[in-house]
Amino acid sequence: MCSSDLHRGRISWVLMSQGGASTLRLMSDLKTVKQQPPEGVSASPLSEENIYVWGATVFGPDDTSWEGGIYTMRLMFTEQYPDKPPRVRFTTEMFHPNIYPDGTLCLDLIQDNWSPIYSVSSILIAIRSLLTDPNCASPANPEAAHLYQTDMKQYSRKVRRIAEKSVNG
Repeated sequence: MCSSDLHRGRISWVLMSQGGASTLRLMSDLKTVKQQPPEGVSASPLSEENIYVWGATVFGPDDTSWEGGIYTMRLMFTEQYPDKPPRVRFTTEMFHPNIYPDGTLCLDLIQDNWSPIYSVSSILIAIRSLLTDPNCASPANPEAAHLYQTDMKQYSRKVRRIAEKSVNG
């Protein structure tokens, strides 16, 4: 048996010992993300030992102020997934109407409108879409929402700075 087979076996054993349906669903979501990666996003568990904490990356959409940026986040699942949504928090600095200053995301899909039909892939696609299409009606960052609605040029400048910082540190 080659070492990668042993490695895979160990991961499967560790994951199966963590929980039932939620673990199986997260393993399925991981397989989908790897085999059919959604455009502009990536995600995987942060460690082999814990399938409930994922790191994810959203790449800024082309032809937007977000372009060129690499935005990282953490997704934290519970054993109630997929019945309950993950908590999602950006770990890179963000300036967006629907992202709190601490990086926590305000998105209906993972709050009031959650459904078990959503997967890690669909969550990430929705987050990437939200970057360029914010919901200013219920802002998590009132300053960003105000600028977005009243001074798009200034908003775009702030977003560009965030995009550059996300890659240059």
